[in-house]
Formats: sequence, structure tokens, C-alpha cells
Amino acid sequence: MPRENRQEEHPQPDFELILPARPENVALVRHALGGIRDAVEVSEAALADIKLAVTEACTNVVVHAYPDGHVGPMTVSARVDGRELTVVVTDQGQGILPRADSPGLGLGLPLMATLATSLELGTNDRDETEVRMVFALDAPATDRRHS
Repeated sequence: MPRENRQEEHPQPDFELILPARPENVALVRHALGGIRDAVEVSEAALADIKLAVTEACTNVVVHAYPDGHVGPMTVSARVDGRELTVVVTDQGQGILPRADSPGLGLGLPLMATLATSLELGTNDRDETEVRMVFALDAPATDRRHS
């Protein structure tokens, strides 16, 4: 695919953080996302949904992406397009694989799917694991479900 088409498909993010996949950096990402309110109008409830879903995605990277205590990069990027926010969390780890010995409860992906307008899991063109979430900035997911 020509480079121009890739850029149109995934334009430059408005926000990007590249951090080591460590627990303390999940809190840093969450805090940084709070700055969205400085750039766009978003309700407190919608922002809480965004922060919770992205925190879940980042926690999955920290817990599952890099086995045996290795620490690799975790990238969080975001782009506002009209009244939608797209957040992409990527890692260079082993991907999302079912694990019988998983330290979590297995509720992260369903929670992200509930909080986001859309959720896509896959591998990007750099062979990195990618979680792509789109959020409506107008109302939190809980409000959308009851309307």
C-alpha cells in the first residue's frame, strides 16, 4: 500500500505518549487524558468512560504484553475528529492470547467494548498489537445505552 494511503487511513495523532509498559505509567496516561477537556468540550462522565477504557487497555499491556518481567514500549495516541475521539494503544509484545494463568479477571475487553462506541483488536502494519477505541464526546456510554 502506498504511504499516502496509510497516512489517510491513520492520520497523525493529536496526542501521543510512548512509555515503558510499567504500572506507574498507566496512572500517567490516565492523568494525561484528563487534559482532553482543555482541548475539546467533553462531559465529565464521558471523560471518565474514556479514562477507564484506556486505563484497562494500558493495564492489559503491562500485565500481558511482555512476559517474564520484560518491559517494552507502550504507545497511546489519540485523535479528535469532529465529536469523536479515537484512542489507539499499541505494544510490541506477544499480543492478546488467552491464558489459563491470567492474573486478571478477564473483564477488561468486555468493559472496553461497553465504554467505547467501537473497539478493534489486531495487529498494525508494524506488526504491533493494537487496541483501537472510538468514543463519542457528546455523552458517556452509560447515557447512550439508556436513551
